[in-house]
Order: sequence, then structure tokens, then C-alpha cells
Amino acid sequence: MSRTVSADGPVKIAKFAHFVLRVRNLKASADWYTKVLGMELVHDAGGKLAFFTYDDEHHRLALAETPVTAERVRGAPGLDHVAYTLDSLGDLLSTYKRLKALEILPAWPINHGLTTSLYYEDPDGNRVEFQIENLATKEQLNSFMKSETFAANPIGVGFDPEKLLQRYENGDPEAELLLQGSA
Repeated sequence: MSRTVSADGPVKIAKFAHFVLRVRNLKASADWYTKVLGMELVHDAGGKLAFFTYDDEHHRLALAETPVTAERVRGAPGLDHVAYTLDSLGDLLSTYKRLKALEILPAWPINHGLTTSLYYEDPDGNRVEFQIENLATKEQLNSFMKSETFAANPIGVGFDPEKLLQRYENGDPEAELLLQGSA
């Protein structure tokens, strides 16, 4: 039986599998990722390589300890961040409150217009973004990305997560809280 494969275009990716980070201190990074992402250690390969997951995938993250100790210059080529979408503003603020209690604060709270995001930095400065979508449909999100508003400011507007949390817990309308400049 013969088979033919096409090279006409890219194959549709089935799902995101995992990412691997080189870290200076495996123990410190493992502690951070288990706290921040709620990851579970699935395999420790002798204290220099470890595999973690947060769902039914065999691993979503691997950490590899490197002997390189030089500081990475912010803005240098390489991965900037990994982003995770949460279901609601309540989930985003719950994550903020939980991590704050562990003395882990966001490095960059920003409302991108299409998302409200909290960026956290691991012990090596690698960023993890937690985001929620500010618009209800894919069409609205795509339309916003094509808008003059987004073209004029594709980065967004910073916000105070404490103020946003306070307004949320006071019962302010979520639609209002998702607007840039609301906190």
C-alpha cells in the first residue's frame, strides 16, 4: 500500500504540546512554576532536568538547569513570554490575589485593549502572561486588531491590579472594568 503526503501548505497544528526553559537554578524555578501555574512534577531527571504538567498532557514544561550564569539582556532575541488565557476577570484577579499572598507580584499589568493581562517573571526573568479576553467574540477581537485604536497603541495601557481588584470586589460592572484606563 502506497501513501502520498502533500507539501502544498502547512499542516494544521493539532495542539500546543510543551515548552522547555533553560534555568540557572532548577529548584528555585521548579518551586516558582508549581506555585504560579499549579504545575505538578511528573519526572525529575537527576536534579538537572525536570518535567511538569497542569493537565492531561504528559508534560507541558521542562526545565533544564544550565551552567551558564550570565544575565540575559532584556529585549535580546529569544522568547519574550508564554501566555495563558483564563476564563474570566474573576479568575484573573483570583490568580493575582493568590500569587500576591505568596509574595509573587506581576511585573507588568497591562490592558492591551483586546486582553487584560498580568505578566509575571520567573527567577530567570522569563515571563508568563495570564490574560482574559476583553471582547466576547472572535470577530470582535479580530476587528479590534484591525482598528485605528489598536494601530495607534498596540501595546496598551498599564493598570493598578489592586485598584482593579477593589473595583471588581465592590461590584463595578465587568464591561466597565475591561476598558483601558479603568484601573
